[in-house]
Amino acid sequence: MPLNKVFLLGNLTREPELRYTPGGAAVCEFGMAMNRSYTSNNQQKEEVCFVDIVVWSKAAELCQRYLTKGSQALVEGRLQ
Repeated sequence: MPLNKVFLLGNLTREPELRYTPGGAAVCEFGMAMNRSYTSNNQQKEEVCFVDIVVWSKAAELCQRYLTKGSQALVEGRLQ
């Protein structure tokens, strides 16, 4: 059975943008950045992964209400 589930912990890179579909469903979009520090050849390095997030329904409205640029957030979802 295929499994497509992710957990992302990072910081918002922009303000959440809330909109509504013609059918009335709430959709919220924002970006997240996740940092990873590691050592390579005795040098401390850091890489950043940027991900665009889309949230639907009541969760979308809550994201827009409580999250701001720079907020730390834990997102559970699937990759698309």
